[in-house]
Amino acid sequence: MTRTVVAVLALDGVVPFELSVPGQVFGTANQATGTPHYRIRVCAPGRTVATAADYGAFRLRTPYGLDGLDGADVIVVPGHGGFLDTPPPRVIEALRQAAARGARLASVCIGAFTLAATGLLDGQRATTHWQYADELARRHPRVDVDPAVLFIDNGNLITSAGVAAGIDLCLHLVRDQFGADLAAATARRIVMPLQRDGGQAQFIEHPRPPAHATALQPVLHWMESRLDQPLTLKDIADHAAISVRGLNRHFRAQTGTTPLQWLLRARIHRAQQLLETTDLPIEHIADRTGFGSPATLRHHFTRHTGTSPHAYRTAFRQGPLPG
Repeated sequence: MTRTVVAVLALDGVVPFELSVPGQVFGTANQATGTPHYRIRVCAPGRTVATAADYGAFRLRTPYGLDGLDGADVIVVPGHGGFLDTPPPRVIEALRQAAARGARLASVCIGAFTLAATGLLDGQRATTHWQYADELARRHPRVDVDPAVLFIDNGNLITSAGVAAGIDLCLHLVRDQFGADLAAATARRIVMPLQRDGGQAQFIEHPRPPAHATALQPVLHWMESRLDQPLTLKDIADHAAISVRGLNRHFRAQTGTTPLQWLLRARIHRAQQLLETTDLPIEHIADRTGFGSPATLRHHFTRHTGTSPHAYRTAFRQGPLPG
């Protein structure tokens, strides 16, 4: 079988965890079925790279220089300590050439600054760690920076938020290429929740988080167990034993969104699961997810995923794991 070649671009001062994430996820995908779907290369200018001192400095040697990007199907760009500096011209040119031949370029966290420096993100929606989103927008005003989401897939250009979102991004790539079964098997092996939606909010730091914000967790479980029911803000607030205003405030602080938006995303995620794992008619899925009618389900599903329920089922209906 033809393997997907993943090249990880390690620039000096690379963040060690972000450097290791692609190998961990794609390597685990290989192990999940015993089939080598991916070949992973770590590529460094000069073939050696020092990791970021703040995370425990050490040096790595790799057999691949920038020439290792040639022929790669996917290039992952982790963050590195000099992310605010303009990358070397040969790095910019290598990434531009890779994009021109159709490779998918994906950044993890502040790796978005490296992609933005190439000009490839101009006119595109992109994300990075919320702490640096304003700086990315200031330095690259032609990039539409969204600081709230976990990752954004523009086709051949993908950006993700903080370090853990790099795992979500890589699982998304596995799912996109080889289907939901392999992505789920990979997630289980690395002991991660099943893939989070790219549109899920980053956990943004607020100046004064409420002292009892964690009390929302039972409310979230209660909501998830009643996705098929017509829940109102008052219903949720009554269950939480707080006012509607307090409920909204705590949701904003803990999840970065409103209760009803969180509920909508949970319903869409449940619809995705049912489309992937069952043959239920759309009418039944609409009932089970609280949308009430197929038309309402199609409207919200298409708006949030960019595709219709039918097209999603066709693309991601679970079958045997690819071998």
